[in-house]
Amino acid sequence: MSHTPLRLYHNARCSKSRSACALLAERGLEPEIIEYLKTPPSPSELRELCAKLGIAPSALVRRGEALFQEQFAQQTLTEDQWCEALSAHPILIERPVFVCGDRAVIGRPPERVLELL
Repeated sequence: MSHTPLRLYHNARCSKSRSACALLAERGLEPEIIEYLKTPPSPSELRELCAKLGIAPSALVRRGEALFQEQFAQQTLTEDQWCEALSAHPILIERPVFVCGDRAVIGRPPERVLELL
């Protein structure tokens, strides 16, 4: 088994997030679980996460969330401002996000987490 650090940004209330956890567990993997709603990533952590995902911070935003519709839909934010907003309002972060070393993937569908193994 590799010693590459594994991390899953997880929301236990999300079925996709739970499925991703189950897929990893079935393979005997125990990633570090980050319950990002309880311990939101800092803006700098979000920038690093987006770099691993190969996307801009704005692409990590859950645009269907009520909070997005209420507070952000009419705004134009810079990528740095999105990092600040996502850190302040972690419910807006797309989930789950699986990190394997220096690469990451959004687990939608959950099977995408297996692409990094």
